[in-house]
Amino acid sequence: MKKITVFLFTLCGLALINAQTHTHISAQPLSYPNIEGYVTLKADLHQHTVFSDGNVWPTIRVLEALRENLDLISLTEHLEYQPHSADIPHPDRNRSYELIKAMEEAQEHGLLIAHGSEITRSEPVGHSNAIFITDANQLIQDKPADAFAQAKKQNAFTFWNHPAWHAQSPQGIPILSDFQKERIKKGELHGIEVINSVDYAQEALALALEHNLTVMGTSDIHGLIDWDYTEKGNHRPITLIFAKEKSLSSAKEALFAGRTVAVYNDLLVGRETYLKPLLEASIEVTKAAYMPDTQVLEIELQNNSSSDLIFENQMEYTFYDSSPVFEIAAGTTKKLLVKTLEIKDKLNLKLKALGCFTAPKAQPVLEWEVKVE
Repeated sequence: MKKITVFLFTLCGLALINAQTHTHISAQPLSYPNIEGYVTLKADLHQHTVFSDGNVWPTIRVLEALRENLDLISLTEHLEYQPHSADIPHPDRNRSYELIKAMEEAQEHGLLIAHGSEITRSEPVGHSNAIFITDANQLIQDKPADAFAQAKKQNAFTFWNHPAWHAQSPQGIPILSDFQKERIKKGELHGIEVINSVDYAQEALALALEHNLTVMGTSDIHGLIDWDYTEKGNHRPITLIFAKEKSLSSAKEALFAGRTVAVYNDLLVGRETYLKPLLEASIEVTKAAYMPDTQVLEIELQNNSSSDLIFENQMEYTFYDSSPVFEIAAGTTKKLLVKTLEIKDKLNLKLKALGCFTAPKAQPVLEWEVKVE
């Protein structure tokens, strides 16, 4: 009996310790630095649950987001497509949002939850997400144009989903229809996914730049994030939003203003105005000193982002012992030995970010002023 009592006390003690140290954060949480004047919010604004054609209960999406250290999510259930209706015949299209907006885990960890839905129509209308809506039911309209008009009436931010999806565009190239051009003209379409799931469409980036649409990256997850991404060694695609503060209203303002970068692992896509400062903030110079009795400058660079970053030397100076093309893995340090030919008190480090795009086939060149110790 004494042994049983001791065993039970031990279990209680372990349970207490687990409760005190419980965290939702996974071993590889997403992290990206702030840029000057803005807070960087990590968002996934295209997700599904069993309330449309997803395979999980809505609360799972919150727990997944907390594990990956996201700041903002939206559940965007299809309005016109409800394949689980025989088992979950809920007529209220707001239901999945209602189930998660008051979750203690979300509130406790500061996870922002935006109300959203997906307007699901065949071509040429296509699929679009409306975020920051007030009532999804009002978006169910006979005419597609009326659905977009209703989203605008609710002050929603609306973006075009997977524009290069082969089921909509057999050639895999997004084509802006007259319907969508009209929505842009009327202020009813504001963004476009350049990254959806594992697919990147540079043509979508070209459309974003041409029509002043906000650049978006989303997971479009239907199953489990672990199964589709994490267990394969990947992070989910996300949109980095450069907001004035961490709040729903500030995130919404930033999206309408186009202050975003789309990210999927080592691929970063966005306007130069925001992508360059993000990359420059991601790389920290932790050391700059000459090797003894040489004109070879040793520079240590720390990658403070969750993306593996690939660079190419753009300086007039060459490296002593490495290729002009090199990688700095997420969270690691890279040592560069630069042959400056003479002793300098400062150096303009100039590198091209090869895995990053500010326009189709256009990669940003970054600069850091390095002060020598």
